[in-house]
Amino acid sequence: MASGLVLAAAAVVALSRRHELAEAYHLIARVRLPGVAAAVALEAASVVCFAAGPRWLLRAGGVRWSLRGMTCATVAANALAGTLPGGAAFSAAWLSQYMSRRGAGQPLALAVLVAAGMASALSLFLLLVLGLVVMGPSGPGTFVRPVVEVLLLASAVGLVLLGLSRWAVFRHVLCRVWTYAGTRYGRVRRLESDLNGLVGQARRVRPGLLPWLWPILFALLNWTFDAACLAAGMWALGIGVPWRGLLFCYALTQLAGSLRLTPGSLGIAEATLSVLLALHGLAPGQAIAAAFLYRIVSYWALQPIGWACWIGLSLGRTRSAGEGKPPPHCRIRH
Repeated sequence: MASGLVLAAAAVVALSRRHELAEAYHLIARVRLPGVAAAVALEAASVVCFAAGPRWLLRAGGVRWSLRGMTCATVAANALAGTLPGGAAFSAAWLSQYMSRRGAGQPLALAVLVAAGMASALSLFLLLVLGLVVMGPSGPGTFVRPVVEVLLLASAVGLVLLGLSRWAVFRHVLCRVWTYAGTRYGRVRRLESDLNGLVGQARRVRPGLLPWLWPILFALLNWTFDAACLAAGMWALGIGVPWRGLLFCYALTQLAGSLRLTPGSLGIAEATLSVLLALHGLAPGQAIAAAFLYRIVSYWALQPIGWACWIGLSLGRTRSAGEGKPPPHCRIRH
């Protein structure tokens, strides 16, 4: 239902903005190939960093995967998420099963997906904050600033609680309060059970705080290379890059796309990015062209590659199961 409404709205907007769309088409038709090559290279680096985070977490849990194998699996999962209705949940389930069948086990696979998702969300939030700082106190981002400030305050409170948790007295008081709440409310008991399972899975990956900086770094590099792909696409189109608002436009577009109102955020991402770029000084036709070229490189070009990887992995799984051999890109550390 939501997808149909979004597509209908996109059709109405396309008819009302046909002149801007024609201008965008002419810009894309005259695109400079070196700029496109740079955008493709940056997007490839983004994909590799996207796969490096889960691979590092698997390695910390005792399972060694090759970077090629992990990249192929994540690109395949991305194709599932970007094509099928409700694809994000289907993609996560498929990737979890794939990893568990290839040496990780279900608990470790779930912990890796949860940890990688948290690292990705945190790094995107950091990128949004950096974008607001670079943009300055004025500009189109002022409506988002109060929300970001509230999230920053919540993060600061969380860090304070994390620091206090190192004190035995604080942990004792917190456990007493939590136990009392669990005896009175069933939802708290269910939440406690789920959290205990998640903590146990996370500890299997690796305890401590510093080791988690690597997945966060990989996630941050993933977003950064992807944003650089957007800038390279503008250069390929001969459009001046609005550097002060680039990170803000990019991060807010990714947040809007994370709602998954349509498969692959089709129409949502293009419209959001076009509007934000136009608010930062680009002509409407230029903003539409930049958004379309970015999506061609970062979304459309990856779909056939992802489905080819999925077919290859599925055939490889059948062949490995028939021969009784482990997959070539996986080694279990004993």
